[in-house]
Amino acid sequence: MNILIVYWHPEPASFNAAMLRTASRVLRAQGYEVRISDLHELAFNPVSGRHNFTTTANPEYFKQQDEEAHATRHDGFAEDIHTERQKLAWCHLLIFQFPLWWSGMPAIMKGWVDRVFTCQHDDETKYPCDAAPFRDKRAMLSLTTGGPESQYLAGGPLGTMSDILHPIHSGMLALAGFQVLAPFVAYQPACLCEHGRIALLEQYACRLRGLEQEAATPFPSICD
Repeated sequence: MNILIVYWHPEPASFNAAMLRTASRVLRAQGYEVRISDLHELAFNPVSGRHNFTTTANPEYFKQQDEEAHATRHDGFAEDIHTERQKLAWCHLLIFQFPLWWSGMPAIMKGWVDRVFTCQHDDETKYPCDAAPFRDKRAMLSLTTGGPESQYLAGGPLGTMSDILHPIHSGMLALAGFQVLAPFVAYQPACLCEHGRIALLEQYACRLRGLEQEAATPFPSICD
């Protein structure tokens, strides 16, 4: 299994970084190939525009989906997007590792999705129904929170974690065809003692060792 981990955190001593190292070690120990896109290290540009492309479908009016479809047919993506698209095409499993910020992905990671999850269709097929590009791949979110788990329960101040992640799981991953695995959520690791953080990393390691046997979470399709 080929695994791509898209990671972002600006602090190399963070718990997110520890989770990344744990994932890399555990997955490689099982014989999997692992590649990492460290968005902070790459200084990845999250902002879309004509700079996404080396080709032009319509010089008079910019519509990103049309330019993406044109670039797909004519090998017209900018180098940074082309590199990430190649990694995505290579992987069987995509893992996002990030801190939950304002109930979502950090902006740089959302920008990676905006630029790399490109629209692909021609006159006969329309994305996402007939040409969901990642329908043979799986995806999983691995994240940390700043608040305790009690804030993410039904009736809590932030709503359930399932509700918070639904736009990512359904409107981003499942919509693009991914088979979505249940997330791994590390609640408030900054407030844990060293033994607590070690135990949480071991829980993550145990989860990773069983990923290949996990069933995906079903999400309704807009094409049903």
